[in-house]
Amino acid sequence: MQFRHGNRAEDAPRPTTETTATRSPAAAELAAGRGAITGSDGPDLLRDVLDTAPVAVALLDDRLRWQYANAAFTAVTGLHRADLLGRPAEGTAFAGATGTMRRVLADGRDREHATGGPDTPGAPVPPGLRVRYRPLEHAGRITGVVVVVLDDPDPAREQLRELEQARARLALLDAAAERIGTTLDVDTTCAELAAFAVPGLAELVIVDVLPPEAVGDQAFRGAATRLHRAAAQSVPALHAALAELARPGESIRHPEGSAGARSLTDGVAVLTDGAEYAADAGSAAGAGYAAGLTSLLVLPLAARGRIIGLLTLGRTDAAPAFTQEEAALLGDLAARAATGIDHARRFTRSQGIALELQHALLSEPGNPHQNLDLAFRYLPSGTTSVVGGDWYETVRLPFGRTLLVMGDVMGHGVEAAVDMSHYRSTLRDVAGMDLPPHRILRQLDTVISANESARPATCLLVLADPGRGRWTLSSAGHLPPALITPGRPTELLAIPTGPPLGTGLGGYEQITHPLTAGQTLLLYTDGLIERRDEDIDASLARLAALRLPAEGELDDLLDALLHSLTPAAAEDDIALLAARPRAR
Repeated sequence: MQFRHGNRAEDAPRPTTETTATRSPAAAELAAGRGAITGSDGPDLLRDVLDTAPVAVALLDDRLRWQYANAAFTAVTGLHRADLLGRPAEGTAFAGATGTMRRVLADGRDREHATGGPDTPGAPVPPGLRVRYRPLEHAGRITGVVVVVLDDPDPAREQLRELEQARARLALLDAAAERIGTTLDVDTTCAELAAFAVPGLAELVIVDVLPPEAVGDQAFRGAATRLHRAAAQSVPALHAALAELARPGESIRHPEGSAGARSLTDGVAVLTDGAEYAADAGSAAGAGYAAGLTSLLVLPLAARGRIIGLLTLGRTDAAPAFTQEEAALLGDLAARAATGIDHARRFTRSQGIALELQHALLSEPGNPHQNLDLAFRYLPSGTTSVVGGDWYETVRLPFGRTLLVMGDVMGHGVEAAVDMSHYRSTLRDVAGMDLPPHRILRQLDTVISANESARPATCLLVLADPGRGRWTLSSAGHLPPALITPGRPTELLAIPTGPPLGTGLGGYEQITHPLTAGQTLLLYTDGLIERRDEDIDASLARLAALRLPAEGELDDLLDALLHSLTPAAAEDDIALLAARPRAR
């Protein structure tokens, strides 16, 4: 992953050598310190101590101009004194830390920062060196900044540190795999990412995702693209700052030139101290900086070679500033999370296509005769399972008869919905032959079983004949219908059950049952009653025990039924069909 620092330095012309009269307070203090050592060789002795010390030390004055660097400092950083002394920090490889150094001058508190990446201006410095910045005080005021490189240049220790970093990376990614992506819902996955990162990795975490139509569009620009805020979380100290930002569910645009816009358009990680973007009141940096946010890391969320969103992490002085090594580690985390978000997005899209197809196919069932009242319902199961192959149909037949159909194709997804459409069209063709229900099932089974790719399906046929006062029923592995009669308990009709359609086994039978005025026949799919770890007989008994309204609107009856039986999170799709003879 590429990295970019938030602060962009401009090369400054090298100043002329300062005279004693123009020497900065920090330089004067260093000279005074040398003279404080007893003996005529005091200043030289102090210089020798600093130059030969194994710790990398340098000094900047209160204008952040380099005044001193010992041999260890130049060895560790790869810089030369001639490239530093007298020059401002903005024009050197430490330009990315100028914001940190200014805060040290302002409040007199120690801070740590990391050296920049390969695109840092000035002479090359090994990226990721931990550097401590400490205020230099003289006569009661801060006159400069002492710079100490904390990393040990010993190769053995460096190898051990790299090994520990690799172990930490694997442990982080393993933990992330267990806690992020537990569902196939985009917002839930983003919320899990934010919860995982706070407070262990950052004090403020925001997840923004691109709208589906913008993913893969190579022409979009970060400042012009509106993102969906999917998740936001912070430690309690930053709750006020978080309230100033867009909330989950709202849309957001990252201002032109902000860390978010640059990361989005360039596809790189942007590491900044936040001060550069403090004026952007609507950005994470602007609101967070006002509440003490001092380090900001914005990472692109990319999957399958396409950017799908942004991950923004922030820290205050309560935690060390982000380093380039952490940026690389968190970049791996962002890549892992982006894969889960992309899977959830693709799943949602597939589910949406299947659901649209299902609704389109079920929106216009056949017209029954006027002697029959009908009501229909279809409820998808929700985000944990894709749409299934549940379906219903009515076919108008001669002599005032109406064929009622309830079916359930095995499986879920677009394929099940397509097979459902095949069953439905085939049924209409066979029903036009005006065969009895059990022979219609036999014909359907023969036609469907000839297609090796077709999925089996259960099916219940009911021929409503109010003129003759009878229901004629036949079942291909489907659940029994419920008969609701005023003044009587709900009755589950016992029907000989044949094998599901598409097996080629045949063997279907039919029965007749008296049809009287006021009766309501209810056909349903298994999503209405079946529950995990429960015997089907117990599920059917629960339906039979209901006291459903036998009079009034059929839609009211279906509402009461769903209210009584449907759990908060449906485990499967539900299709319902209620039929009642109309009073003459």
